[in-house]
Amino acid sequence: MAKEKKLVEAITSMEEDFAQWYTDVVKKAELVDYASVKGCMVIKPAGYAIWENIQKELDRRFKETGVENVYMPLFIPESLLEREKDHVEGFAPEVAWVTHGGLEPLQERLCVRPTSETLFCDFYAKDIHSHRDLPRLYNQWCSVVRWEKTTRPFLRSREFLWQEGHTAHATAEEAEARTIQMLNLYADFCEEELAMPVIRGRKTDKEKFAGAEATYTIEALMHDGKALQSGTSHNFGDGFAKAFEIQYANKENKLEYVHQTSWGMTTRLIGAIIMVHGDDSGLVLPPKIAPTQVMIIPIQQKKEGVLDKAYEIKDGLCGFRVKVDDSDKSPGWKFSEAEMRGIPVRIEIGPKDIEAGQAVIVRRDTREKQIVAFAELTEKVRETLEVMQKDMLERAKAHRDTHTYTATDYETFKNTIEKKPGFVKAMWCGDEACENLIKEETGATSRCMPFDQEHLADTCICCGKPAKAMVYWGKAY
Repeated sequence: MAKEKKLVEAITSMEEDFAQWYTDVVKKAELVDYASVKGCMVIKPAGYAIWENIQKELDRRFKETGVENVYMPLFIPESLLEREKDHVEGFAPEVAWVTHGGLEPLQERLCVRPTSETLFCDFYAKDIHSHRDLPRLYNQWCSVVRWEKTTRPFLRSREFLWQEGHTAHATAEEAEARTIQMLNLYADFCEEELAMPVIRGRKTDKEKFAGAEATYTIEALMHDGKALQSGTSHNFGDGFAKAFEIQYANKENKLEYVHQTSWGMTTRLIGAIIMVHGDDSGLVLPPKIAPTQVMIIPIQQKKEGVLDKAYEIKDGLCGFRVKVDDSDKSPGWKFSEAEMRGIPVRIEIGPKDIEAGQAVIVRRDTREKQIVAFAELTEKVRETLEVMQKDMLERAKAHRDTHTYTATDYETFKNTIEKKPGFVKAMWCGDEACENLIKEETGATSRCMPFDQEHLADTCICCGKPAKAMVYWGKAY
């Protein structure tokens, strides 16, 4: 019992200190470890397995829309990066530079990619010639480097894993349609696979991607009431095409510039899963994304037949990701460890259970226990995982909705931001000066202008001028 208590007590309560709770969970669930390079992380097998499941499902969805995978170099020549002015200014503070090859100084500095727009543009300029070459629908899975000052595992690190899609189209309409299509793909993925509800919308010009005409985003609300940008999709128009001379001959054999998009999701999704679903016992993983969906824990496993039965049950649970914990730890420790790691379902099986022809199923999120006959285990496990996935999404939606507020005057807005963590919906005039003032006075930023617009008032929450859009505001990671 002492060991059992020690495992759980090692996690700070989320209500006491949410940031420390997050760090404790990440470490105790063995998702990452700190690297010798400050601000970088070692993603351990338990963490990487979650990323592999995210990657596999996203990749499948991408390919269903015609996307193909490619790979671009890690390095970007400085002259290439500087060809799009807004883009380079947006990333300059975060860029890491290579100045030497071996012992020799390089003739031109090389940027370690913070993102790959310039590389794709340079390639497209050589690869696209005719309207028959379009559209180009490419994606790459890779890591990028951004020299962040303040880091936190998964949420913000100097190197992180992601995918970045880059497409080229003949018309502005096609590019805009692809931009929205990928944003909706991300939103559906988060809700269907991660049980994480999101707000879909457009970023303000102040918050959009450097060099983009428009940036669209999905915003999720964490347990502590802070927002997390969970995926973005950018419409570049023909700005990059003009900077990089990406032209094609149309059907009339006239040269035109292509229209481009870019879209990405990162390992910060793992941080989102932790902060949306976790509790004081550790991770709570949505069944669809959990590397291990079922952990079988044998009780009194040294008694004859117990381990054999545990493995027999494992072999019978076809179609699920199942493990048997046959370590020499106590059953209580194994229960706590399975909870810490967020495994959706555990099955307890001991000599008395075998004699009765049954096992005990325990749900991770609710701790609900069911006694199930061996013959019904497969169906009951399937049902439990499906119900748990659905319930987790509904709970997360309920949490978001009860922490989403409306303000129609500035005093109410400021008080709500200060005292009630969450989203605040309020009208905005479209002036960046109001965004800057709100951030300066409250610490909140515009998260997005949602596709589902509401008319809350006629005037801007900040300056009182005529309102142009309803905005979700909030403090964010």
